[in-house]
Amino acid sequence: MSNKSQKIFTGAAVALTTLFTDDLEVDYEATAKHAQHLVSAGIPAVVVCGTSAEPETLSDDERLGLLDAVLDAVGQTPVIMGASLPSARQSGAFAALVNQRKVAAVIARSPRGLADPIPFYNHVAESIGDTPLLAYHFPAAAPPGIPVDALAKSPVVGVKDSSGDVERLLATLDAFDGDVYVGSPILLLLAGQLGCAGGILQVANAFPELCLEAFAGQAKAQRELFTFHTRSKADFPRGIKELMAQRSGTSLATRLA
Repeated sequence: MSNKSQKIFTGAAVALTTLFTDDLEVDYEATAKHAQHLVSAGIPAVVVCGTSAEPETLSDDERLGLLDAVLDAVGQTPVIMGASLPSARQSGAFAALVNQRKVAAVIARSPRGLADPIPFYNHVAESIGDTPLLAYHFPAAAPPGIPVDALAKSPVVGVKDSSGDVERLLATLDAFDGDVYVGSPILLLLAGQLGCAGGILQVANAFPELCLEAFAGQAKAQRELFTFHTRSKADFPRGIKELMAQRSGTSLATRLA
């Protein structure tokens, strides 16, 4: 197995939220328009149906509809599709559907309670062939997360690390040859200085410019992001949707009541 860097993108990408109508239908047009706005602001890649998108409330048809809408909206900008379902069988089957689209990569979080994630990632990788696969380390959402040594043994070309743990980030950079993306915006400045490939960030839905500036080394932007990050993760997903509504007038509707 090879984990050589493929540089799917570099910089501060967005973990796109899903926008809903007032009657809680998926608003494909508004979500795609939001993605297009972020790309125009300089965001280098868009992740669809990651944790920030309320994916557990979406059907497969809705997920694929969102993917198609965003692909149409953002042109040549890399689009990465989330395929984090409760089992390897489900994740692999959905990833195979995704692979029929022109996605830049698939990202998958290993299921909760899985001590050895390598068979899971092998299965998903087999389902998508040559399409790059990113691992997703998020122990708060799917404990225990991915052991660092498992990354090098798996078929992934990169990892999103949402632990917010500096020691874990350093250990990953030391042991893993693939691309490393942070999921916590409080580590963006450090990530840029350490040579990480970038970040995949919820708060970029509301403050794309601060995310880009922090990763580029601007300490002032990093300090400002801390405040907005704290607000964005409060009462998820209402916190981030309130920030988005204040800046862009987008809907506050959420299926996660």
